[in-house]
Amino acid sequence: MTENEISRAVVDAAFQLHVELGPGLLESVYETLLACELEHRGFKVVRQQPISFEHRGIRFDEGFRADLIINDKVIIELKSVEDLHPSHKKQLKTYLKLTGKKLGLLINFGAPLIKDGIHRVVLGLPDA
Repeated sequence: MTENEISRAVVDAAFQLHVELGPGLLESVYETLLACELEHRGFKVVRQQPISFEHRGIRFDEGFRADLIINDKVIIELKSVEDLHPSHKKQLKTYLKLTGKKLGLLINFGAPLIKDGIHRVVLGLPDA
């Protein structure tokens, strides 16, 4: 399954959750439920995956944590805030660089309309 196919399934699952629950719950609730839904759909989901990095020859294993990694291909960064900050996209882009993955989704469940809360962050992946 390609990154774009995974992305479509994640967006659909996020949309369904947002319709059922609406905005305003804690990020951890959306994370748990989205992971459960994606696993139910047959995806391999890893929650709170540590992302290591190296600085000046020293390896740091617990520097960052990805909210969800789907099928070891797509990183999902979840928020539940009124407004996203530019640093949220930068955070996801950093995770992509450090892991070598090509596609991430920044999903803000705090948005009144979920379509306004979903943002693709791409590194080296053709559009489709």
